[in-house]
Amino acid sequence: IKSHAIQMQYSTQGVDYELNLIDTPGHVDFSYEVSRAMAACEGCLLVVDAAQGIEAQTISNLYLAIEHDLLVVPLINKIDLPGADIDSVCAELVHLLGCKSDDILRVSAKDGIGISAVLEAIVARIPAPVGQKEAPLQAIIFDSRYNSYRGVEVLFRIFNGRLPTGAHIRFMHSGRAHEVQEVGVLKLKQCPVEVVETGSVGYLVAGIKKTREVQVGETITLRDTPAHEPLKGFEDVKPMVFSGLYPTDNGDFEDLRAALEKLQLNDASLVWEPEHSQALGFGFRCGFLGLLHMEVVQERLEREFGVSIVLTVPSVRFRAYKRDKTYVDVHTPMQLPEGQYIDHLEEPYIRAQIITKSDYIGRIISLCMDKRGTLMHQHYLTPERVELVFALPLSEIVFDFYDKLKSISQGYASFDYELLEYRTSKLVRLDILLNGSRVDALCSIVHKDKAYGWGKRLCEKLHSLIPRQMFEVAIQAALGSKVIARETVKAIRKNVTAKCYGGDITRKRKLLEKQKAGKKRMRQVGNIEVPQEAFMAVLKM
Repeated sequence: IKSHAIQMQYSTQGVDYELNLIDTPGHVDFSYEVSRAMAACEGCLLVVDAAQGIEAQTISNLYLAIEHDLLVVPLINKIDLPGADIDSVCAELVHLLGCKSDDILRVSAKDGIGISAVLEAIVARIPAPVGQKEAPLQAIIFDSRYNSYRGVEVLFRIFNGRLPTGAHIRFMHSGRAHEVQEVGVLKLKQCPVEVVETGSVGYLVAGIKKTREVQVGETITLRDTPAHEPLKGFEDVKPMVFSGLYPTDNGDFEDLRAALEKLQLNDASLVWEPEHSQALGFGFRCGFLGLLHMEVVQERLEREFGVSIVLTVPSVRFRAYKRDKTYVDVHTPMQLPEGQYIDHLEEPYIRAQIITKSDYIGRIISLCMDKRGTLMHQHYLTPERVELVFALPLSEIVFDFYDKLKSISQGYASFDYELLEYRTSKLVRLDILLNGSRVDALCSIVHKDKAYGWGKRLCEKLHSLIPRQMFEVAIQAALGSKVIARETVKAIRKNVTAKCYGGDITRKRKLLEKQKAGKKRMRQVGNIEVPQEAFMAVLKM
C-alpha cells in the first residue's frame, strides 16, 4: 500500500557501494506513488511472480519506467513455488522487453535463492547517480510523514549539493524557510548523520508543525546560496473516483479534518474539501485514484486515527454541457444543473487492459458488454494467456466490476486502466424521495437504461430498513418530476374503534375519519430519521 525507502551498504570485489532502495506498491490505484519513487531513481527492478506471470499493472508500471528513462532489470520471483512456470514467464518477459533470457534473474526471496545475483546486477547494470557536490543544493521531496513529537519528517533525494545539520533551507515553490535540526539516512531505523551528500536519500527534521507547509514534489535549497531553478516536480494528481466522507458522530468533525491533513501528508494523491449534507451533516468531499485507494484511506483513518466514518456512494467526474456551449464539472448529483439548462452530458471512458487465461475470454467479454464496454483489441501473449483491451465507462466499474472479474476468472485475471476520453452518454440524476423530500446522500447519476432497475432496488432496500412511524412513509425513486418506483412503509395504527360496542356505524366512521385527519396532519409535520444502518446498507449495494 505504501512505498518504503531504505539505505544499505554492499561490498563486492573490495569496493563498498551505497544502495538507496525504494519499494513501491504495484496496484493500478497507486501509480502516482510509483511515479514519485521513479522520479527519484536511476533504475528499477521489474519483479514478476513465477506462478502468476505478467499482470496488467506490470505492463503499466514498465511503461512508466520507460517514460522516466530508467534502466530496467527483469526479475522472476517465487521460483520455489510448486506452481511456478519459470520458462513460460521467462518467454513472456523476453517478448515484452526484447531482452535475452540470460538477462532475467531468477529469485526466491523466501528461500534466499539468487539474492546476491540481484545485488550484483544492481551494481553492474544500474548507473550511479550523477550530480555536483559543490553546486547549490537541489533536493526533491518524494514523501513525508507526521511525528507527534518532532513535527513533519521530510523524505528527500539530493540531486546536487549537500545538506548538513543546522543548515537554513528554503522550499523553492512556497518560499518558506526553516532551520534543519536533524538530517539522517533511512536504514532499518532512522540514523542521524552530520551531512547528506549528492545522490543520497535521507530525511530531515526542521520543527515544521503545519502539515500544509510540506508538499510532495517541492524542491529544497539553501536559504543563503539558493539554486537557480527548482527541479521538475511530479505531475498533478488527477482523482478518478469521488465520495463524501462524514464522521459517524458530528462532534468528530474537527478530528476527521486533522486526520485527513496528516494522511494527506503521507498520501499526496488524496484530495479533499469540506462539504455539507442535509442527511449526514458536515463532512468532506474526497477524490481518490480508484476504489482500492478509497478503501485504503477509509481503513487507515479508522486504524491509525481512530475516526469512525461513513462513505457515500462513489461517483466520477461528469461534464454537463449547457445550451450556451459552456460546461461544468459535476462531482456530485447535487451539482448537476436542472434539465432545461443542459444540452448534453459526457462521462469519462477508460482504456481497460485485462490479462487472463484463454479459458475465461467468453465470460469476461460478456461482463464488459453488460457494463456498456466495447472490445478494442485482443492479443495472445502466449497460447494460454491473452490480453484484452476494452473501452469502458468509468462509472460502471466503480461499484462491483473488479469483484465480478476476479470471481468469473477464479482470481486469475489482472486489471489495469487509464483515462481514455469523455464521451456523450444518456445520463440522468436518480433522486430518492422520502415523503416528497429529497435525500441528497442517496441520489446518484446513472445511465438512463439502468435507472429503473437501480431505483426499484434502492426503494425495496430502504423499505426493509426504515422503521415504521406513526404516519405513512412514501419512498420514491424519481427522474426529475417523474416517479419511476415506489414503496410505502405503512403507519403504526391504533385501533380507535375498540371502545365502540354496538350502536350506529356512524360512530365508528367518525372516529376513523378523525384518526385519518390526524395521520395526514402528522405526516405534514413529521420528520423521518434515516438510521445509519440504512445508509450503510444502501452504500454497500
